Amino acid sequence: MSGSPLRLALVGNPNCGKTALFNQLTGSRQKVANYTGVTVERKEGRLRGPSGTEYAVLDLPGAYSLDPASLDEAVTRDVLRGFYPGEAAPDVLICVVDATNLRLHLRFALELRALGKPMVLALNMVDAARKRGIAIDVAALEAAVGVPVVQTVAVSKEGTRDLVAWVDGHAASAAIPAALPPATTDVHAQVRQILDAAVVMPTRTARVDDTLDRWLLHPLFGLLALALTMFLIFQAVYAWATPLMDLIDAGTGALAGWAAQVLPPGPLSSLISDGIIAGLGGVVIFLPQILILFAFILALEESGYLPRAAFLLDRMMAAAGLSGRSFIPLLSSFACAVPGIMSTRSIQDPRDRLATILVAPLMTCSARLPVYALLIGAFIPARDVGWFNLQGLVLFGLYAAGIASALVVSWVMKKWRSDKREHPLLLELPSYRIPHPRDLLVGLWERGMIFLKRVGGIILALTILLWFLLSFPAAPADATAPAIDYSFAGQLGHAMAVLFAPLGFNWQICIALIPGMGAREVAVSSLATIYALSAPDDDAAIDALTPVIADGWSLATGLSLLVWFIYAPMCISTLATIKRETGSWKQTAIATGYLFALAYGMALLVYQGARALGWG
Repeated sequence: MSGSPLRLALVGNPNCGKTALFNQLTGSRQKVANYTGVTVERKEGRLRGPSGTEYAVLDLPGAYSLDPASLDEAVTRDVLRGFYPGEAAPDVLICVVDATNLRLHLRFALELRALGKPMVLALNMVDAARKRGIAIDVAALEAAVGVPVVQTVAVSKEGTRDLVAWVDGHAASAAIPAALPPATTDVHAQVRQILDAAVVMPTRTARVDDTLDRWLLHPLFGLLALALTMFLIFQAVYAWATPLMDLIDAGTGALAGWAAQVLPPGPLSSLISDGIIAGLGGVVIFLPQILILFAFILALEESGYLPRAAFLLDRMMAAAGLSGRSFIPLLSSFACAVPGIMSTRSIQDPRDRLATILVAPLMTCSARLPVYALLIGAFIPARDVGWFNLQGLVLFGLYAAGIASALVVSWVMKKWRSDKREHPLLLELPSYRIPHPRDLLVGLWERGMIFLKRVGGIILALTILLWFLLSFPAAPADATAPAIDYSFAGQLGHAMAVLFAPLGFNWQICIALIPGMGAREVAVSSLATIYALSAPDDDAAIDALTPVIADGWSLATGLSLLVWFIYAPMCISTLATIKRETGSWKQTAIATGYLFALAYGMALLVYQGARALGWG
């Protein structure tokens, strides 16, 4: 074939096995990007047929109709019709349908057929259909739909050979489907006619699906099962990732130490060891959490459980202006907001996705814990209140305040947004299935690369900028204070003290807030440096700092700083992720602005209230 390769578009309803088929066809010869101007993912791969001909294969976002109800469906419609800027229309459509759910999937297939493009119907999951006793007359189906039909099993290599053979032998000369007869323009009626002519289905749903759904969609037992599942995911993201993150942290520290020894002392050595290597470590250290989280999300989605979880929670989440699909991203943000925000890609409605992204930083991530431990240990007495420990109750209250604030903020956004319409959650509950390891691995590879390529560059750049602010100008030869006090960051901290004085923050706290933008927990070691304490790690810094700040700060200041850390967007990694996932500096600025305003207002209220009670 000369010139550009023939463009094949895989298109179909969500949960039809389209992505698994795409992985089979293209293998590692695929790339993931975003469509221009939107956050919808664009997947394109290469297929080489037995004849040696190469084809470009596009995996379009799942859609139920060409009358779009979401941004994903709008992109699919525009690409298919050749209206999307910078995106050539596909030459041949490969419509993937679930053989166990033809009543739903054939509706979209008939809409695609009416576009008048060469098309083949990939009858997927025929193995599952046989197990359920569903008999499909392929010849009759082909005659009724009016396009070629190829049986496939996306999780099996053998299931795609016939499709590849059809593509290689017929794609270039595929005929355009004839127009629908005037008597059968009603799509629903035509689907019924096709099913009557070509399909024998004992039951509409599988027995095992009905049995599981009786428990997993139960108003009580379903929520308990979901709570247990989410608890296990949260524990895994936090516990399983910690050893790997510690290993990355230790490796980064050793590499930075080696660079500092090899290079002569000076700005170059500091830039490489404290800026570039530390910045790369700040990117890679999130990777274990991201991969573990997405392993669970992909497994739940492939198994058919994720749509059911969204269905269970949609009503209560909708009351706060969110979606049932918001639950997992928000829960994930308790470990770290970066993977939590990235996982909002499972939310199809762009309005709900944006709301979830904007409130995810309010979830109390693990990086806040060193700060909480320091301040609670310094100002909250370790005594019992009934059956509970007072320090533990305060920590629980900080978590609860973050959750309550997220719900209030999302509710306010719901009231203020211009689009007042309710967007009902329309879900297909697919059959339960066992996820295929290959598809999980491909999905994890894509997630990891998206994070490292798209988010990593911004985090690295901001980390180097932060290093510059902390390193220059250098301390004079006769300096008596820590070097950070003489840097641009130190000067900025002293200037900030005027603004933050109403919150009870002294200049030492203000300086510590600046490196804390790299990661919240760095504020602890920064305070140790500012107070000239020797502390090799956060635990040692907490032990050394606790008596110092307990003696030097008032209780009102401690409570104010605790409240500040509930709200303030201190982590540049989170802000970088918001920018990449929304594609908008405006939304990033809105998130930063409202979080700082909340942090300042609430800390001011707490500090002044505590002083009025005589705690200042």
